[in-house]
Amino acid sequence: MTSSPAPSRDGAPVPEQPPADALGVPGTGADGPSQVSPTDFKSVFRRHPAGVAVVTFTHEGTLHGFTATSVISVSADPPVLTFSIDSTSSSWAALAEADTLVINFLAAAQVDVSARFATRGIDRFAEGGWSLLATGEPVLDGNQAWLRGRVVQRTAIGRSFLVSVLALEAHQGGATEPLVYHDRTYHAVGDHTAI
Repeated sequence: MTSSPAPSRDGAPVPEQPPADALGVPGTGADGPSQVSPTDFKSVFRRHPAGVAVVTFTHEGTLHGFTATSVISVSADPPVLTFSIDSTSSSWAALAEADTLVINFLAAAQVDVSARFATRGIDRFAEGGWSLLATGEPVLDGNQAWLRGRVVQRTAIGRSFLVSVLALEAHQGGATEPLVYHDRTYHAVGDHTAI
């Protein structure tokens, strides 16, 4: 007898997760099981500032997008980046099948955009402020930069997925101050913050 994936909070199926030891995250080892609680782990990362991006893409004619603070550069040659997404995210079912996407690196003036794309149960594109590329992906207006890329790998880790993307196209906008998230608060980083 096989079981079906359990639905996520928004009703989309969530792929079954392999056991932790199959993910290279063993429960025990030479040092024993992790003594770090989820609360402590999150608390540590709240102290670590992160740039704010919105990942946008089209799947089966529908626009999708979500806020991400986990975007990192992996390699410049080839140009590869990665980000993580929780398998319970309302965007995951579509992202699991998407081929290409855009990473919009938000400017300091786009706090409202970040909040909108982090809100469940709304049409995140309804307010406008975006356009479609010739290749079909939506790109947000006013960002400081964006990269269009092709998904090359999705790796299950815990209840999340690490999505690796090969950058195909890069564009830098006019905005210079990036939006940063630190300790549950948005910040602007510019010349005034240089040490």
